[in-house]
Amino acid sequence: QVQLVESGGGLVQAGGSLRLSCAASGRTFSRYDMGWFRQAPESEREFVAAISRSGSSTYYADSVKGRFTISRDNAKNMVYLQMNSLKPEDTAVYYCAARSSSYGYALANKYEYWGQGTQVTVSS
Repeated sequence: QVQLVESGGGLVQAGGSLRLSCAASGRTFSRYDMGWFRQAPESEREFVAAISRSGSSTYYADSVKGRFTISRDNAKNMVYLQMNSLKPEDTAVYYCAARSSSYGYALANKYEYWGQGTQVTVSS
């Protein structure tokens, strides 16, 4: 069982930066691949970024590649999403998720555990 709590969301102007954090409970955190997803109003939840359990592999949606960076600290049970050059279209609720499977990193239904989400709003 893994419990996830996101933080770090807020209101930022276009071009600005935010760093999201996700704190995970449990001693088995390093056994899970982790991902970030987002959901804008009246839109489906979409994949943003993922990282393997060791941190050696990362994956990004084309829309955020080069602007966002996912990282993790297994000693602290933390996952981060550094978001730079933010755009109004990045506005959404951002969710942290954990996946025990080693495949399907971009598929929300492959993730067993989810946080409650944190709101990110980018003004133009």
